[in-house]
Amino acid sequence: MSIFGSSGIRGLVGSEFTVDLAVNIGKAVGNRYHRIIIGKDTRTSGDMVENALAAGAMALGAEVHFAGVVSTPTLARAAFDYDCGLMVTASHNPAEYNGVKMWNPDGSAFDTPQMEDIENNIGNPKLKLPTWRDVGTMHRFEGATQNHITSIMKSIGNAHLNVVVDCGCGATCGITPFLLREMGCSVFTINAQPDGHFPGRTPEPTEDALLDLRRIVMGKGADLGIAHDGDGDRMVAVDEKGRFVDGDKLLALFASLSEAGGIVAPIDASMVLDDIVDGNVVRTRVGDVYVAEALKKHNFPFGGEPSGTFIFPRETYCPDGVYAAALLCKFVSENHLSNLVDSLPSFPSTRESFMFNAQERDIVRGKIAAEMNLVKCQKLITVDGFRAEFEDGWFLIRLSGTEPKVRVTVEARSKDEVDRLMNIARSIVKRCLK
Repeated sequence: MSIFGSSGIRGLVGSEFTVDLAVNIGKAVGNRYHRIIIGKDTRTSGDMVENALAAGAMALGAEVHFAGVVSTPTLARAAFDYDCGLMVTASHNPAEYNGVKMWNPDGSAFDTPQMEDIENNIGNPKLKLPTWRDVGTMHRFEGATQNHITSIMKSIGNAHLNVVVDCGCGATCGITPFLLREMGCSVFTINAQPDGHFPGRTPEPTEDALLDLRRIVMGKGADLGIAHDGDGDRMVAVDEKGRFVDGDKLLALFASLSEAGGIVAPIDASMVLDDIVDGNVVRTRVGDVYVAEALKKHNFPFGGEPSGTFIFPRETYCPDGVYAAALLCKFVSENHLSNLVDSLPSFPSTRESFMFNAQERDIVRGKIAAEMNLVKCQKLITVDGFRAEFEDGWFLIRLSGTEPKVRVTVEARSKDEVDRLMNIARSIVKRCLK
């Protein structure tokens, strides 16, 4: 099984993601790329992992530049002037996790062949180490955050509204509040101190984790609430009524307001997108790297995931939660977010998860494949799990990439159809887990 997940390599620090692994990743990257820029989020293990990656890369002769604590999209944009960028982060995972995401100069994550090449060379004893004369060098890079702010300001311009920003004690503490203020917004911040223990809330900006943000937006009569994950590639929102606006709704909102003629989204994204772009939706595996690959292939203007990652190719192929926050402020300065969200189509949906023995993953996958090939539906999409589409709804049965779980997602145009499809999907999964 690949050590790459849907977004880079990550794991529990000290057991799954070790110093030795980080050094070997650095060697594998340094073997292919000479000029490398490294950034990190606020995690307590960030310094350790950053230096281990740098040591491995320099051992292969690479020239390493440190950008310091920056958001992931900031680092990805800074990679434009380098052979590649490495971001030390575990994104939305809890504090005890860390990892690394890898970026090309155009802001896209390493694609499948690049990931395979790196993985094949992690711990490769045949990598040729240079002599003492040719080991790599270390440098500091200043200005990545300001460059990111300047680029977004040039693209979006000004917006005037009252915004509450919840940075979650992560990497966006040093960029989003400053950017929005420079745009002309009145900004109130919470969890805006960099702290790798994430004391204010979890790094994942779920509805339950954002109770403080929702309360403060209401209490201050703000126009908008913005929340990021630990490294800033994700963004979700709270409207002026204190309602949580998740990534699925924002994905549809950005597609609608940007008048995208086509969109790339993963297999678990809502069928609302089909209505908005008249069915011109390319569906991919879950993971921003796959969304970016398809955006390049189809030359679409927008793509993203229900998790709250949004890619605007005219800016960068990296999911940019900071840019998304600024763009949303621009939209909300012209109309209430509640009005924008309520104007979108909305369908009932539900999700369930089922645990299984991790050692039986391949057996479970095979049973599900056999069952799903017997389902009578209009269309069966098998790019990542099994999405069965019907006239008025769909269900997805998919094995989690990080846990021994089967995840079921159902959406339909009526609650009765949701219940009917969930009963079908639930029965299939239970038969496969016997």
